[in-house]
Amino acid sequence: MNVRLLSGLGAALLALAGAAHAATVRVQPGGDLAAAVRAAAPGDTVEVARGLYRTNLRIDKPLTLRGIDRPTISGGEQGDTIRITAPDVTIEGLIVRDSGGSLQDQNAGIYIYPGAHRAVVQHCDLAYNLFGLWVEKVKDVRIEGNTITGKRDFSSARRGNGIQLYNTQGAQIIGNNISFVRDALYVDVSHHAVFRGNRLHHSRYGAHYMTSYYNVWEDNDTYDNRGGLALMEVREQVVRNNRAWGNSDHGIMLRSVQDSVIENNIVANNDRGFFIYDVEYSTVRHNLVLDNHVGVHLSAGSTRNTVQGNDFIGNREQVRYVGTRDEAWGGTQPDQSDKGNHWGNYLGWDRDGDGIGDIPYEANDMVDRLSWRHPSMALLLGSPAVQALRLVGRQFPVLRVPSVVDAYPQMHPFHLDWSAWRDKLK
Repeated sequence: MNVRLLSGLGAALLALAGAAHAATVRVQPGGDLAAAVRAAAPGDTVEVARGLYRTNLRIDKPLTLRGIDRPTISGGEQGDTIRITAPDVTIEGLIVRDSGGSLQDQNAGIYIYPGAHRAVVQHCDLAYNLFGLWVEKVKDVRIEGNTITGKRDFSSARRGNGIQLYNTQGAQIIGNNISFVRDALYVDVSHHAVFRGNRLHHSRYGAHYMTSYYNVWEDNDTYDNRGGLALMEVREQVVRNNRAWGNSDHGIMLRSVQDSVIENNIVANNDRGFFIYDVEYSTVRHNLVLDNHVGVHLSAGSTRNTVQGNDFIGNREQVRYVGTRDEAWGGTQPDQSDKGNHWGNYLGWDRDGDGIGDIPYEANDMVDRLSWRHPSMALLLGSPAVQALRLVGRQFPVLRVPSVVDAYPQMHPFHLDWSAWRDKLK
């Protein structure tokens, strides 16, 4: 028989033998949880009955730690409440609370140490920890269905992050509810990850990305933060079907981003909907940008991007553009089905009835510039006099400055239900 086949059969037999000998260890209220974990064999399941267990737990072998009726593990505000140092550990159904408060020591409710690959933390409540989870130098972790809150009595600068990923591969961060931390998600040098279905709110940033590539961010809600989603120094990102609203600075920040797709997002009622800085070779399409103070703040040579099929409705300033030459949005091919963007303040006409405005839309005209300098003009933006001023500015190019120009402005919005979001935000 082939030697490689024999080796494979041997490994399979060893795995079956391990599974056959796996045991379930039960810990009752008042029992010594740390001793039970130390005594468990690799592959065992430790079931913890409802109760309060005061311990700083170290898990140094593959096992499952499962709460029955949501027991509480308290770290006594010292160190990490749970440390995982071995691969293939699962923690589920627990309340994990009261880590220490040292930023220098990175105290966490659950600290997943380098090499603890394939860790799973699911359906837990992590409360009053400095960092909810610190995850470092591991592969294929899954953090799913957890509720994470920080030390709410600490100032923002003294808090840790809800989930901190550093130097990871293949993480899955799914369906978590994170609030009252410094940054709900902090992602640094972490690649090939999926962030899906999370609710990130009442923090500094909902998500803060740095130098992380090939990640997917979809179906997340970021709201009531200072900043919603911040992507910085990244490439090959997919950001789709997310909702960012009510953030006091930006909904979605794209800074030094290349080769990425940002699509089908709703960005509403933020100070700046999108903040786009030094972005190239990316696609921004089919987004609804609604009722922000500034729809898009565009600067620092952000060019060679495809921006089309978006709706810009009800923003006080549609685009705040800083550049030395016009930036073309809306596509360049007349036969593209989603060419152009819809602009709620477009003043042109559609004489041939093809749904596309007959004159280009310019997002940075004389009225926009005057309104930046004199915010009180906002009271008059709908008046006939101001509309006439826009038309005069177009007739006299000497008054013109570089602008975002859409050659194919759509007369009707792509998002037919856009007003439902306006009603939701009231």
